[in-house]
Amino acid sequence: MTNNVSSRIYTPTNISLSTSVAVFETMEYKMVSVFLVLLVCSVGIIGNIMVVLVVLTTRHMRTPTNCYLVSLAIADLTVLVAAGLPNVSDSLTSTWIFGHAGCLGITYLQYLGINVSSCSITAFTVERYIAICHPIKAQTVCTVSRAKRIIAGVWIFTCIYCMLWFFLVDIQVSLDGHVQCGYKVKRELYLPIYLIDFAIFYVIPLLLAIVLYGLIARVLYLSPLPNHPDTSATTLRRSCRETSDTGKGGRQGRPKSALSSRKQVTKMLAVVVILFALLWMPYRTLVLINSFVSTPYLNAWFLLFCRTCIYANSAINPVIYNAMSQKFRSAFRGLYRCQRPEGTPRMSVFQTSSATIRDPQTCQANSNGTNEKVSRVMLTASDMTTKQNGGGCQEMVADNCKTSVEPITFNPATSSFSGDNKSDCLSSINTTVNSADRTAGAQEENL
Repeated sequence: MTNNVSSRIYTPTNISLSTSVAVFETMEYKMVSVFLVLLVCSVGIIGNIMVVLVVLTTRHMRTPTNCYLVSLAIADLTVLVAAGLPNVSDSLTSTWIFGHAGCLGITYLQYLGINVSSCSITAFTVERYIAICHPIKAQTVCTVSRAKRIIAGVWIFTCIYCMLWFFLVDIQVSLDGHVQCGYKVKRELYLPIYLIDFAIFYVIPLLLAIVLYGLIARVLYLSPLPNHPDTSATTLRRSCRETSDTGKGGRQGRPKSALSSRKQVTKMLAVVVILFALLWMPYRTLVLINSFVSTPYLNAWFLLFCRTCIYANSAINPVIYNAMSQKFRSAFRGLYRCQRPEGTPRMSVFQTSSATIRDPQTCQANSNGTNEKVSRVMLTASDMTTKQNGGGCQEMVADNCKTSVEPITFNPATSSFSGDNKSDCLSSINTTVNSADRTAGAQEENL
């Protein structure tokens, strides 16, 4: 009976489980453990809260991919609070202080956060695959409403699945009187449960991510993106906006294409998946080996390293978003300043160009019937448009409307303009703007 209890306590299956009490009681171990865990958990909790806030409070950040990132952030918060903070008390007291209910609830929340993190990573990996490899289908499949339904299903499934842990853990008391939260089943019974959990929430998601990101890379780097109707309109809108922004600084900016934007988003999410695999590998490997060997490997410093990697995985994602996503970086700054990020007016270029075309009507009331005055007014308006928009966007719109502006002449006999195709030009511009607005949220990720 003594050996059975001892094996239950010292099997490192719970990520907040204490082992090697003699080492845990040393002052050196306590100082290092508490410092590392508090540092990582503090950064992770603050960062993940900021991710949730910027997506929920900023309208242009509410995209399908960001919905999955919010689910991942909440799951990481659960891991940091349920696993990281109890580990601090374990390091300081070398005993379990949360009682039987705390043992059940904290263990349940630990595995809930871990499993939801894995499912959220799988969900945004599949979403990226559909959005890039099947862009036509993505218009109806990759939507915010569908992402919310998938996330709700993931949480419901995981909550039900993790109820299994209520029947596997219990308070254990060692021979020297230390109270610990450990598993009350034998290692032989726990092994199939762990293997199923290991396969569903670690091996299968990683294998799926390898396959899907391989297909995504083939589309992004080895073949052009499939054409879809509104890509040119969306690119025109984004190019005008970015050229206008860079024009203020006196530099000519190069428009950011949809392809480069998708590459950036995919790289960021791929880094999240890679770090998930690497940071979870030490702990998963250790538990897998200890499940088969007769004498488990229980070095306290290595266990601290494994647990710190787990907490770092939950804390590092907001850092990745800030480093690799300009949208998240801007949103974080706006949240830090207690205000929304300043947005760039998207339609200013088209509105200015439309005003340029309408200027001859204004001039008609004050003109003396000569074509020279109309021409001077139009040239002045064109110059003003060029100065306001850095030149780049004005040229793009002017090229589209050139044939409609040049034939305009004034007829003194009838007191009217002949060859007036302004309405056609305005109609073309409005059609482009409306088309870009309809597809901007579905085709371009605001990351």
